[in-house]
Amino acid sequence: MPDTLGVTIQVLLVLLLPILMSPRGGSAQRAAANLTKGPKRMEPEQMPRRQPPTVKRRRLAAELLALRGATPREKVQEVTGISEGALLKMEKARTRPQKRTLLQLLDYYNVTDAAKRAELLDLWEKSNQPSDLQPLEESLPEAYRDFIAFEAEAAELSAFEGFFIPGLLQTEAYARAVIRSQLPEQTDDGIEARVAVRMRRQAALTRPDAARLWAVLDEAAIRRTVGSTNVMREQLDELVAVGRAGNTVTVQVIPFAAGAHTGMTGSFLVMDFPDLDPPLVYIENFSGGLIRESPEEVDRYRSNFHRLAAQALSPLASLQLIESAARAA
Repeated sequence: MPDTLGVTIQVLLVLLLPILMSPRGGSAQRAAANLTKGPKRMEPEQMPRRQPPTVKRRRLAAELLALRGATPREKVQEVTGISEGALLKMEKARTRPQKRTLLQLLDYYNVTDAAKRAELLDLWEKSNQPSDLQPLEESLPEAYRDFIAFEAEAAELSAFEGFFIPGLLQTEAYARAVIRSQLPEQTDDGIEARVAVRMRRQAALTRPDAARLWAVLDEAAIRRTVGSTNVMREQLDELVAVGRAGNTVTVQVIPFAAGAHTGMTGSFLVMDFPDLDPPLVYIENFSGGLIRESPEEVDRYRSNFHRLAAQALSPLASLQLIESAARAA
C-alpha cells in the first residue's frame, strides 16, 4: 500500500510548484518546507515544569472527591463539560482547578452553605502557594522533591532510620559523606547541590512554628563510621546537643541487644500536618523513595513506629548511649 502521507505531500508540492517558482513565492515556499518537516517538537527547556504538590492542594482534592461521592465522573462530564481526565487529576491533586471550574463543581455538587464554599475557596487560594523551603534544583528525583515539599509543611514528623542519622539532624560534613556514598557517580557540583538542599530542609526545626521531630534509630546508625572518625564524632556530638536542648526533637535508639525488629525492612517517615490535612508516609528505598497516603498504609506505618519506639531505650538512656558511641568513635 503506498504511503498516503507521502503521496499527499507530493501532490501539494506539484500544485504549489508554480507559486514556488514565482518571485513572491517565499512564504509559500517556507510553508511547503514545513510540510516536509512534520510537527515541531517542544524543546526540553520549553516543557512546562511540574510544580511540587502542596498540602492544601491535597486537601482540596480530597474535598472534591468526597463531594462527588458515588456520582460517576462520566455523569459529571455530561452535565458540566469538565472531562473525566481533568476531574481525575483534580481529585488526585495532580492539578489545581481554575477558579471558575471549582465554582462550577460546587454548584453541580449543590454546595450552598456559604461557610463551606468560603472554606473551599480559601483552600483553592492557598493550594498553589509553595513553601519557602521547596527546592529549586530540577535534577532531584520527583518523589524526593514532593517529599521535601510536604516535609516543609508538616507539624509532626515520626522518623525511623536503620542505617543513617535522619537528614534533618545531619551535620554538613556527615550529609556530604552520606550523599557521596549513595551517589558515587554524581559530580562534585551535584553532591554540593544536594548537601545544600539537606541543610535547607533543617529550617523546618528552627522556624517559629517548628515541626516536632520524633526520631527512632537503630544502634547501627550511631555505630557505623560515615566519612571519618572526626566526621562521625562531630555528628554524634551534635545529635546529643539537639537531644538535650529540650526543644521539639526527641531521639531514641534501639540497641543491638533488642534483637530483630520490624524496622529492619527499611526506613520511613510519617508526616502529620496542621488542621485537617491528611497525613502521609515517605518510604525510602534504593530507587529514591515512595510517598503513600492511603489511611490504611499510614496507620500501619504509624503503628509500626510506636512499636519501634516501645522497643527503643528511653530518650535519656538513648543520649547516654550516643555519648558513649561518640567517645568510642
